[in-house]
Amino acid sequence: MGKGKPRIGNSIRELRFHAGEMTQAELAARIGVTRQTVIAMEQGRYSPALEVASRTAEASGVPRPEVFFRDAGS
Repeated sequence: MGKGKPRIGNSIRELRFHAGEMTQAELAARIGVTRQTVIAMEQGRYSPALEVASRTAEASGVPRPEVFFRDAGS
């Protein structure tokens, strides 16, 4: 196992695109966070708490493991 925290990858950007090109602001409003939080999640700079991860998956219409996953490089 490598040093430091395991990286959590996500497919938020792709899921937004497949959901009718949902904007970051629209997703943020649906899951109750700021647009800046959605940006940070997409860029891998922020791993959300389980509740936010679950709301993100629900808004995307896919199971949570398809939205957030352990990065293969970890």
